Amino acid sequence: EWPAPILRIVEPGPSPAHDVAVVGLGYVGLPTALAFAAAGHSVLGLDASPARLAAIAAGEADLLPRDRQRLSRFLRLPEAHVVGQGREPVADQDDGGGGLVTTDDPSRLAEAGAVIVCVPTPIDHHLVPDLGPLRGACRTVVERARPGQVLVLTSTTYVGCTADLLVEPLRARGLEPGTDVFVAFSPERIDPGNDVHLLEDVPRVVGGVTDECARRASALLGGYAARVHPVPSPAAAEMVKLVENTFRAVNIALANEFADVCRVLDLPVMEIIAAAATKPYGFMPFYPGPGVGGHCIPCDPHYLLWQLRRHRMRTPVTEQAMASIASRPRQVVDRVREVLSDHGRGLPGTRVLVSGVAYKPDVSDVRESPALEIYAGLRDAGADVAFYDPLVPSIRLADGSTAYGLESPTQHSPELAVLVCHHAEDDLSWTTDVPLVLDATFRLASSHGWDTL
Repeated sequence: EWPAPILRIVEPGPSPAHDVAVVGLGYVGLPTALAFAAAGHSVLGLDASPARLAAIAAGEADLLPRDRQRLSRFLRLPEAHVVGQGREPVADQDDGGGGLVTTDDPSRLAEAGAVIVCVPTPIDHHLVPDLGPLRGACRTVVERARPGQVLVLTSTTYVGCTADLLVEPLRARGLEPGTDVFVAFSPERIDPGNDVHLLEDVPRVVGGVTDECARRASALLGGYAARVHPVPSPAAAEMVKLVENTFRAVNIALANEFADVCRVLDLPVMEIIAAAATKPYGFMPFYPGPGVGGHCIPCDPHYLLWQLRRHRMRTPVTEQAMASIASRPRQVVDRVREVLSDHGRGLPGTRVLVSGVAYKPDVSDVRESPALEIYAGLRDAGADVAFYDPLVPSIRLADGSTAYGLESPTQHSPELAVLVCHHAEDDLSWTTDVPLVLDATFRLASSHGWDTL
């Protein structure tokens, strides 16, 4: 039986200055820190980027409205933030007395009773995991760990990473997990821009190195999460995250494939998926699109594929799904060429507008966004290409070049527009003056008579 949430984790000895430190204040770490603070905990937020800390202090972080309000209350925006010195905790009068301090000084991790690692785990251009940020963060945590602390890794990674980057280095320092310190893995489950599934309502999976590690980590995460689900080990918890996102990758690839089939057979794919979704069991709707972006789905399965190469094990379903996902932006470029050809036009010299370059609606995040490859592919094919996204002023392409967005979609006088990402507040009235529109989102084509992929 798992204990009720506790506020102070370290015992015995003097109470820590902060209940929990969150390492990495990105799209996972900052909402996590705010959730702990809103639940009444004193939180230390650590990030190595002065620019990120300044953006947080200025209220410019990409957050859901509720989290933006919390941040404003905790930091009393727009006060100046002094990088390196942090801020004194500010009580949140509405949510119960917690506080948030931000800093770029890693020595302050010793002030916390628990440390949660929330740094990115991307892949490189060769689809190989880039473990540099995670290794650096774990090294920092291990170097400053003190007896009694609870250390929880949440970054998506390969099976066995918690043992490699936390457990063994801690033992080398003379700190035994389960006795001196308490180590667990608990995969993050944050969907940026989605306010339907609130962070506090999503169960946290926890795998501890020992039963006591699991107990303390569960108590820590139960400090804000409504439910904690234990699994036997950190490795099991690491695999949970890989299963979750590989499941999504495979089904998105399948949805894209059915979209291609339905176009060939002249069938409405979105209506068909909606009809299939009326079945109350055995079916979960996934939808086609221009590709998959963000930090999770296009990256996480590659951690598993990379690890399995050492065991010379093939996973053909996952491999094919990831290959299909990777090729999707190129299919968009090919489809643009096909639509133009159907109207007696060629791609070179044609004014093409890419509408929406964020990886998903209502966020400004462009990591792994298919729009980046679509933009570059159209440019390289000779199109006069521009982009418009009210949330994204500029994009950096794989070749190192930077493209700047238009202030208005009509500024380019496009001959063809490709809808890649549609934000809720987007006004599409400008499309009435565009001769050809290709809806790569599949969400709007049926009501406007546009082409789809």
